[in-house]
Amino acid sequence: MRRLLVAATLLALGCEPGQQNTQKTWAPSLPSSSAAKPKAAASAQPKAKAAYAELDRAAFNRAASRLNAPVYWVQDKNQNKAVDPDEVASLLFFPTAGTWTKDGKFTPEFEKTYKELVIASNTKSAGREGLVQGELDAADTVLVHTDMRKAEAADKAFVAEMLQVSRALDELFAIQSGAAAVAPRVAKDPGSQSLFRRNWGPGCKTPAFEKNAGCSALEDGTTTMPVGVWPAELQAKPDFCESLESKDNFKKLSSPFTVVKADGDKLSAVGYQDAFGEPMKKVAEALRKAAATLPADKEKPFIEYLEAAAKGFETNDWEPVDEAWSKMSATNSKYYLRIGPDETYWEPCSHKAGFHMSFAKINLESLELQKKLTEHQQFLEDELAKLIGEPYKARKVSFKLPDFIDIVVNAGDSRDPVGATVGQSLPNWGKVANESRGRTVVMTNLYTDPDSMGVRKLKAESLLSAESMKHYKNQGGAGLLSTVLHEATHNLGPSHEYEVGGKKDRDAFGGDLASMLEELKAQSGAYFYLYLLADKGVFTEAQVSETLVDSVVWGLNHISRGMYTAGGQRKAYSQLAAIQIGFLMEQGALVWDPAAKAANGKDVGAFTINLPKMREAAIALMKLSGTIKAKGDKEGALKLANAHVEAGTKVPMDVIKERMLRFPQPSFVYSVEL
Repeated sequence: MRRLLVAATLLALGCEPGQQNTQKTWAPSLPSSSAAKPKAAASAQPKAKAAYAELDRAAFNRAASRLNAPVYWVQDKNQNKAVDPDEVASLLFFPTAGTWTKDGKFTPEFEKTYKELVIASNTKSAGREGLVQGELDAADTVLVHTDMRKAEAADKAFVAEMLQVSRALDELFAIQSGAAAVAPRVAKDPGSQSLFRRNWGPGCKTPAFEKNAGCSALEDGTTTMPVGVWPAELQAKPDFCESLESKDNFKKLSSPFTVVKADGDKLSAVGYQDAFGEPMKKVAEALRKAAATLPADKEKPFIEYLEAAAKGFETNDWEPVDEAWSKMSATNSKYYLRIGPDETYWEPCSHKAGFHMSFAKINLESLELQKKLTEHQQFLEDELAKLIGEPYKARKVSFKLPDFIDIVVNAGDSRDPVGATVGQSLPNWGKVANESRGRTVVMTNLYTDPDSMGVRKLKAESLLSAESMKHYKNQGGAGLLSTVLHEATHNLGPSHEYEVGGKKDRDAFGGDLASMLEELKAQSGAYFYLYLLADKGVFTEAQVSETLVDSVVWGLNHISRGMYTAGGQRKAYSQLAAIQIGFLMEQGALVWDPAAKAANGKDVGAFTINLPKMREAAIALMKLSGTIKAKGDKEGALKLANAHVEAGTKVPMDVIKERMLRFPQPSFVYSVEL
């Protein structure tokens, strides 16, 4: 639907896409016991081996994941190849909370845990537990850390209350997703407990293990679980999502804020407030407590949103919540929050809105870009309508261009097992969405750390030619621009509220196909609008080239993750990426030479981006994806997907997968220092 998911990988340094080794932690440096010794005496003795040096940083963090331990080695600041007290963070959203340091020294709890980490790191399990271990090792943890130590007391109190909100939201999503019902059956070994916590269920999620039938956190090897929004007995039937479309009351059954109940063969939909009443009220109470900590004279719009959201969790009426949310901006609050039911990717039919929370601090660097783009909003809509043609007609648009935000915590459906959302445009339904009054955000503190950017460059060099790598920018700016345009395009052209022949996109295409097409439209806009705005002088030629190369690498990353989930559901980003790469190859804008040397000088077989042909290809891609949506052309959509996703595609998927998956996937973890 309306978010941009990035799946990148990290070097075996222990960091992954996110906000890693620039983080600060809260313990002072450990005093040196040898500081007072004369230099001569020190040089005459062999150098003592540092304590806690048995594991390097990557092995430490990998072992912590195996043990389900809430500890993270942030960085080796003094380069002594040993973990020190001022280099560790305590993590949120784990079943336990460790106290790792006190008065600048490690605690006995850390000492005990470290010994367990060493054992876990050297343990190779077999059978089901071996697969669990492989799944955990295939995703390196990545720290998102927020330091509030110097903040005002009111801000500290507010953030502390928001962490309580996130816990209540997690409990609600666990019930909605079905995880809460399955939790008692999870195997007792720490690896299985860790997998279940991270993946929101028993099945595996990394590309290497997600389709392995034995990779499960349950002793009996079950990899799937019924979600809490459809009858369990219905979900046991093959193609149950497609069977719903023939029901006379399908429109009511597929409504996003309801749970479907079965009475024999009769299906009916009840509101979330009836299905999840008590856990929703718990979130509401936590939101009101958080609102009470804020200064009314400085955070009036934000307080109004918190209070509106609290009421929404009690009534299941989300339009007033969206109205309050739409009045917030980067200039009237220091915080960003989106909480409620929004995206539908999480469930097999892609109809029901999942409860989530994204809480962040506003990054004011977005304001300059907003000023540049705001005056061109209607121009972008008019040009897209002109390109698509009948039956689509240009609308009057006046949406908010992306705010930049620094994530503090994600909860519920926003905390992905692998990868993270880097851009989002909401809401997806209702008056605010239909009138283009929603908010769009770009998460600027994810995937921008040195380790993440370093490994992204290595991956690009393994698939692109040296000629194309000349335009690769090893900074976050190029990808940021693509994300901004992607999210802006969600507000342009035929979107979720657009109807053709009396049908909205979900009625015309079906759940997961509709999601993929909307994301295809948005990412096509990330190519198309580069050129239109460059013509207006907004972007330079160098920015265009760098962003195009970054977008191609983004697509190759997603192709490597496979086209379908283990349950057969379309992966929206993977499929749109395959379509775009395949289409660009057909247009001659992207050339695959199986005999060419890649830029790393080692791999054979490389893509070369033909920049002179890219403009016309971008226009054709935007026209094709926009026209399919505008006409409700399901046959055309399936034909396009089949041409580039299924067997017979010219996209060298196996090569892309092998090179991109040489590195572990990212799994974000969170810490907040108050």
